[in-house]
Amino acid sequence: MINFPFKKIKSFGLDISDLSLKIAKLKEGKDGLNLASFGETEIPTGIIEGGEVKDENSLSKIIKKSLTQVHGEKLKTKYLIASLPEEKSFLDILQIPLLKEEEMEKAVRFEAENHIPLPLDEVYLDFKKIENVFNQRKYQEILIAAAPKKVVDSYLKTLKKAGLQPIAFEVECLAIVRALIKKEATTRPLLIIDFGATRTSFIIFSGRSLRFTSTIPISSYALTENIAKNLKVSLKKAEVMKKKYGLIGKKEISDSIIPALTDLVEQIKTHLDYYHSHLPKSQIQRDGKRLEKILLCGGGANLKGLVEFLATNLKVEVELGNPWVNILKRPLRKIPELPFEKSLAYTTALGLALKAIYDN
Repeated sequence: MINFPFKKIKSFGLDISDLSLKIAKLKEGKDGLNLASFGETEIPTGIIEGGEVKDENSLSKIIKKSLTQVHGEKLKTKYLIASLPEEKSFLDILQIPLLKEEEMEKAVRFEAENHIPLPLDEVYLDFKKIENVFNQRKYQEILIAAAPKKVVDSYLKTLKKAGLQPIAFEVECLAIVRALIKKEATTRPLLIIDFGATRTSFIIFSGRSLRFTSTIPISSYALTENIAKNLKVSLKKAEVMKKKYGLIGKKEISDSIIPALTDLVEQIKTHLDYYHSHLPKSQIQRDGKRLEKILLCGGGANLKGLVEFLATNLKVEVELGNPWVNILKRPLRKIPELPFEKSLAYTTALGLALKAIYDN
């Protein structure tokens, strides 16, 4: 949501996290959208920590090299839309009076000061109106997104060192929603869980906007560490064992990871209780239904038995998200060279690639 003034040009999505980066580029054809290019590269520990770039030079070299190693078509553009780490960003919903367009920005900035824990001159701030789906005409809802200038500027400098030109930055959760929610609209609230390598993000979406986000340190990598520690094997071997057996293979594997997943369940319950208790009356669905479905994405979502484990313990329908729902016309379950399961780790990158097609 942090945009730069460029005309519509061909660009790609770049998802940068602490331990990896993923590239996705879409192209328009007579049959709709197709995946043109994609790629993934590991980032050594210490280069990015907690979403902050610690070594711009090393990261820029990794990015530059990764551009030459994509699958599919070669990348012939230097323009991109990049992700911003959710743990370093601030998102919230504002309710302001119904105002004319020329008055809205001033009102948003005034109200945002009460919601962002940093001075406004230290952040990049963007906002958009939320389409009214609750027949509420007394006020306008605004989604605001802000990120510290020092964090964004560090990513910007890194990308420019790699010979790239960002046309926009976007917080991860906004790209995830664009990828997973059909036409970015729902009739009932749902929870998206992005189970990543270094953290897990919760995103509650309702109507035509996300309503709540949070990030916790429970991660897929932590499960690997638990297996390595309990079984006294290397991290590399522990990762292989985790992917092979998950929760439904060997008991010693499941026993190593269930404690962390039990903690994850409790965190989900806590966040859902908080959301429901703070839900404004204007947002309650007419049929009185509470959140009834959870979508999983991220590389960790492929853990064998995870869907069933969460559904059993939460008493809520749980399924894997489909990051192709707004890309493919037909409900295919895989794309050539990028199987459906692997594409779950590309959810953010595909959401950014969609923005590159439609929004820039």
